[in-house]
Amino acid sequence: MQISAKYQAVLEIMQKVWQDQYPADNIIREYMRNRKYIGSKDRKFITNTVWDIIRHRSRLEFDCGCCEPRMLLLTYLKDYDFDIVADGSQYGLPEVSKEEKQKLQNLNNEVYPEYIEKECPKWLYEKINDAALVSSLNTVATADIRANFISREDAKEKLQKEGLFFSYTPYSPFALRSEERINLQNCIAYQNGEIEVQDEASQLGAILCDVRPEHKIIDYCCGGGGKSLLLGAILKNKGMILAHDKNPKRMDGLSERAGRLGVKNIKIVDKIMPTDKFDRFIIDAPCSGSGTWRRSPDAKYRLTPKQLEAIKKAQSEILQIAAEHLTDNGRIIYMTCSVLPEENERQIEKFLHENPEFVTVDMQKLWERKLEIPYPLIENRYLKCSPLTTNTDGFFVCVMQRK
Repeated sequence: MQISAKYQAVLEIMQKVWQDQYPADNIIREYMRNRKYIGSKDRKFITNTVWDIIRHRSRLEFDCGCCEPRMLLLTYLKDYDFDIVADGSQYGLPEVSKEEKQKLQNLNNEVYPEYIEKECPKWLYEKINDAALVSSLNTVATADIRANFISREDAKEKLQKEGLFFSYTPYSPFALRSEERINLQNCIAYQNGEIEVQDEASQLGAILCDVRPEHKIIDYCCGGGGKSLLLGAILKNKGMILAHDKNPKRMDGLSERAGRLGVKNIKIVDKIMPTDKFDRFIIDAPCSGSGTWRRSPDAKYRLTPKQLEAIKKAQSEILQIAAEHLTDNGRIIYMTCSVLPEENERQIEKFLHENPEFVTVDMQKLWERKLEIPYPLIENRYLKCSPLTTNTDGFFVCVMQRK
């Protein structure tokens, strides 16, 4: 593809992304699926450019004073030769008009407000209230995987034979990491179920559930089932994990994934009975997803204050359901992929105030017993992972036990 045609493809994708209705990765995937003629190098260029523009969205919109995709793209390309990148050819980006050139000569030169500099909507920036953390969430994420029913040493060696190079992560005994995104669909180890994609922080959350075969376990907000699948492997297919989600469609691929991974101790359930009691009530709660902005930087622009309030209400309700379905000595494991205090520690504080029969489990002792390595944080009531503290996604874990 000519360079101008590549940027026209970038613009077409941007026009859908900037509607703020659907995740950018879904839009990019669909765009490429419908254009088989685009070669792999061009796909990579187009995709990387779209993500780079999304990561600089706040600044670009501030610079050009609008949110119109073509003007944002031209602002992004302002130091390029427009005769080349916007050549007006049949499949290329249309030529830059006189009016557009004038706008580009009068871009906003004011100093960025801090929230613009850190690439975050103002209302979310104020809630997080941590400039360094917000900056870290605008970096590019690593590609984390985990070994499944084999050691990570064996998994690393198998991948290396396929020309895929991973390193060990510092915490999870199952995790491997690549600094670059890798397509594993054609990877033999992936097809054979010897590896699975999962961020290290999510793996740690599953490990800290501290499950045993004799436990009655429910993964109540199962979603795609990543933690259930790891728990099944941790238990070596002994015991049983009940997988539930309010929206069963989120679990559509779980049975297929379990089959590929050889996990046989997961049972999908559409409801729990009033008398059901569990030793481990696992809540991977619906949340803002703010901890995953490295992977989905567009998500911060799709979230609204109204949506966040609804999410917090759902979190509170699910915690109360867990309390009602726990054995006397059982544990609630509450997790989010969020860095917002109101979804994490404040939600826990509210729950403990309303349910004084619960206490938090000492995270340092639990960590060091399960992982046999030093605890990396200071706070021991919660595990608060982030790109700054653990070089992972933002992830929150709190384990609570009935007294």
